[in-house]
Amino acid sequence: MALIPICPLMSAGQSVEIVCAQEKCAWYLKNYKTCSVYLLAHNAALDIKQKQTQMTKK
Repeated sequence: MALIPICPLMSAGQSVEIVCAQEKCAWYLKNYKTCSVYLLAHNAALDIKQKQTQMTKK
């Protein structure tokens, strides 16, 4: 079963989630088949995790 992608930008603050426009959206990364906002959030989470790991090693 395929998941219906939700737009994080258009859905923010709304009571109903907005479906991703995919290739019609400027934030959509065709090569990755995902939203760049999701990738930014994922990379930020990895960065935070790495910094936390470095702090615990000191």
